[in-house]
Amino acid sequence: MTARDPTRERRPQFWQVAKRCCQIAATVDVAFFFLFHLLGSPILAWVNVASVTMYVVAYRALGKKQNGLAISLIWAEVIIHAGLGVVLIGWESGFHYYLLIFIPALFVTMQLQGAVVALAGLWSYYVALYLLMWFIEPLQPIAPGALLGVYLFNLSVVFALFSYLSFFYLTMVTTANRKLRRMATTDSLTGLFNRRHMTYLVEKELARFQRNGHPVAFLVLDIDHFKLINDQYGHELGDRVLEDVASIIKAQLRTQDLIARWGGEEFLAVLPDTGLQNAEASAERVREALLAHSWLAPDGEQIDITISAGVSEFRKSDDLNTAISRADHALYRSKERGRNRVELEVV
Repeated sequence: MTARDPTRERRPQFWQVAKRCCQIAATVDVAFFFLFHLLGSPILAWVNVASVTMYVVAYRALGKKQNGLAISLIWAEVIIHAGLGVVLIGWESGFHYYLLIFIPALFVTMQLQGAVVALAGLWSYYVALYLLMWFIEPLQPIAPGALLGVYLFNLSVVFALFSYLSFFYLTMVTTANRKLRRMATTDSLTGLFNRRHMTYLVEKELARFQRNGHPVAFLVLDIDHFKLINDQYGHELGDRVLEDVASIIKAQLRTQDLIARWGGEEFLAVLPDTGLQNAEASAERVREALLAHSWLAPDGEQIDITISAGVSEFRKSDDLNTAISRADHALYRSKERGRNRVELEVV
């Protein structure tokens, strides 16, 4: 068995950005090849040929999910290339700036402890390179004007790469926050609101009711004999039934209606600006849509899925619990009277 690459599954979006950075860096190195030939620095010119080769191999490794090999090649290329650039033509060339690009990337590609160790090593290398240039002269110095041009080119490339990485990190954080908000407010199976978020939304809706007095109705819907479905056909089919029922409820109600998975096979719908009779009609529409839906077991057997519902209307003396409780009692009556029916609260 081969050893598992610890970075292989971490942050797949980052590895797409790493592939793009390999393309950019290889393009820059091709430009450097011709630039340093013109400036009379053949060693650095041919170093860029090796650099392009390393980036090509790293790019292919990323495509094959060999992320550990790819990141090692990128590290080696930047560290060696930056060091040679500084030693050959001087600190003022700006090659040392490329080392700084690793700082944010370290914490994306490594565990915290490893990232701290790598960061300390990077800092030590950077300082050592700086101190070294205090004691030695550049081995292949170039004219001051050419040196300024190389510096500005390096600065521009690093500036562009940092901007690109910053945009990526901002996008990644924004996407992660959006996913966390969705996880905190929705039921993972059905995509409906979860109980906690539904309670928050309904309390806001009831506060609006207290201000303007518009009616608010509650539907509590429960899948009939759901335990038998799980026991007979398995939880995989049971989950599919829950997903389909949720979709049907959502399709039959309005966009402004609030719908949540309230319990295991129980759903709660809150209908703003809706009286008791209209809410009953909405519940009947859901019940009939479920009857019209075709349900098949894995072996092709037809399954009958029905739903029972209880309906209540919010009253001025109510709180959320009492309004739902009356709908619950209506639901229990629909179960007692044979299921697959809609019952209204006792007025």
